[in-house]
Amino acid sequence: MAALKYAGLEDTDSEEELPPGWEERTTRDGWVYYANHLEEKTQWEHPKSGKRKRVAGGLPYGWEQETDENGQVYFVDHINKRTTYLDPRLAFTVEDNPVKPTTRQKYDGNSTAMEILQGRDLSGKVVIITGANSGIGFETAKSLALHGAYVILACRNVSRGNDAVQRILEEWHKAKVEAMTLDLASLQSVQHFAEAFKSKNVPLHILICNAAVFGVPWSLTEDELESTFQVNHLGHFYLVQLLEDILRRSSPARVVIVSSESHRFTDIKDSSGKLDFSLLSPSKKEYWAMLAYNRSKLCNILFSNELNRRLSPHGVTSNSVHPGNMIYSSIHRNWWVYTLLFTLARPFTKSM
Repeated sequence: MAALKYAGLEDTDSEEELPPGWEERTTRDGWVYYANHLEEKTQWEHPKSGKRKRVAGGLPYGWEQETDENGQVYFVDHINKRTTYLDPRLAFTVEDNPVKPTTRQKYDGNSTAMEILQGRDLSGKVVIITGANSGIGFETAKSLALHGAYVILACRNVSRGNDAVQRILEEWHKAKVEAMTLDLASLQSVQHFAEAFKSKNVPLHILICNAAVFGVPWSLTEDELESTFQVNHLGHFYLVQLLEDILRRSSPARVVIVSSESHRFTDIKDSSGKLDFSLLSPSKKEYWAMLAYNRSKLCNILFSNELNRRLSPHGVTSNSVHPGNMIYSSIHRNWWVYTLLFTLARPFTKSM
């Protein structure tokens, strides 16, 4: 018993009493964690009971949650003019379910990005998202920013990008968000974007290649390449190559490439089974918008797989993802046929 008392773990009236040197804290999302100042470590489980907890309800009237320069959450009481690192909601905590559901049980078609990120503190993380001024890109940018990440919205139209930044700031005025110009239809623009980002001298922990065009008529970019192929694949390919050194230095880091299940409905090989480069950037005569999109998405997946093989030993992972068939976004806006189909299907799709 004397040894337990010396260690601060003696029997008390409450198993929730913290040992000396321990402090109870909360994340921005209200999850409780414990800091050991003697050993300079943190953990989710209570040091005595082993339980996990979260706060219940919102902040009392007059209170506001802020984050200091070290990324630590603190609280401001505007009524009594005081500041504290102690969450006033700690008096109303509930025990987290000790039986963790599987991912399949935890998330379904109704899950939102905010729900999936709940409990995660992304303070100090730097993220680039292409095509982030609308649709899936915007929702991703907003969710990551509201969880503390510094998010750069890489957009072709910087005015729309700045509008998206303001929409995020309206939800949380402390969000770290910025819009930068990136036109994937111009390899020179991709190079200028990479140079501008490198001049910031910040790390890069997450690069999300989200921007894409769909159902656009045949056209050539300033680089003399078919636009769907360049915007959806080649521009992103070049961007990753230019930022690869920063990703390596920032490890653990990750690249996420938004692809599509439609990659299954095409091929990029000729009759002899060899890669047919003419299929990647076809002439106007050989062009079909849907096939061009499918081929670009297949290139996304092949690129992501090879990128992961090369960079994962250096702490940089790469994944390609299918965002779902039943999500209503604006990707169909370039072709009236698909706009009509998406409009008819909208009552049955998941909205942003």
